[in-house]
Parts: sequence; structure tokens; C-alpha cells
Amino acid sequence: MPHSHHSSRDKDTKKKPLMTPKEKRAAKHAKKHSQDVQPLITQPVTH
Repeated sequence: MPHSHHSSRDKDTKKKPLMTPKEKRAAKHAKKHSQDVQPLITQPVTH
């Protein structure tokens, strides 16, 4: 069992990570931006 688990982990390492550093930074930036914009969207529009 441990051997097969190790081999599957090895296969996973060969694949590229879910998020590249560039994507991670973009996601972080998008999150920061959405936090700035959210209050405007969440507030009910009265005008």
C-alpha cells in the first residue's frame, strides 16, 4: 500500500501545480480587488 501511494504522489509531482506563482498572484490581486468592489455591489441600490 505505502509503495503505491508513493508512486501516485510521484506522478502528482510531475504534473504542474494547480496554481503557478503567476496565477496565485493574479488570484490574490483579484481577491483584493473584489473586496474593494463588493460593498458597492452588496449595498441595495436606492437611487
